Amino acid sequence: MAEKKQKKETAPVKKEKAAPKQKGKETTAQEPAVKIPNRLYEVYKKEIVASLIKKMNYKTIMQVPKIEKVVVNMGVGDAVADPKVMEEAVKTIEAITGQKPSIRKSKKAISNFKLREGMNIGAMVTLRKDRMYEFIDRLINIALPRVRDFRGLSDKSFDGRGNYTIGIKEQIIFPEINVDKVVKVLGMDITFVTTAGTDNEAHELLSAFGFPFRKKEIKTS
Repeated sequence: MAEKKQKKETAPVKKEKAAPKQKGKETTAQEPAVKIPNRLYEVYKKEIVASLIKKMNYKTIMQVPKIEKVVVNMGVGDAVADPKVMEEAVKTIEAITGQKPSIRKSKKAISNFKLREGMNIGAMVTLRKDRMYEFIDRLINIALPRVRDFRGLSDKSFDGRGNYTIGIKEQIIFPEINVDKVVKVLGMDITFVTTAGTDNEAHELLSAFGFPFRKKEIKTS
């Protein structure tokens, strides 16, 4: 009887069978995220580059200019008297760009404007790559058509080095801004920094992207 008890005690424990895997479902810990191609960047690679090479007689693809970055700058002079205006500016830029802006501070004191050195007077953000192309796409196709009495962009805002700046008077042209929650109407400057060597090349580049430049009137004698 003692031998039988010892055999029972030393008997191997049966392992439970693992649950069968369900078909069609993988048990991977992390699935790779699917990257959606940027629409405007694809248009640039497939259409704009080829059209600029033909139109501007570039010899290589490396000569074709491109938009390097977009800088959105909002000067808020009223923030000196009311700090809440600066909070409104930061929320506005973050909403329309999807990126948190950096606060710009005054470099010197101006007693006439009650401005002290180091006070918050503006907000700025720099956009690159996918976020830049998405912002340009929304600006051209959604925001600018909402500008009151819009007649096109001026071609006189180039800086002589291939960069272009436009001024927006009201942030409410962007659909991301809820008009009912706007505390103060704010304007901003948007600068498009390109690799173009001349203003003419930059103009052709931005026109190819769909920037609605104002057509020049031909004077007839």
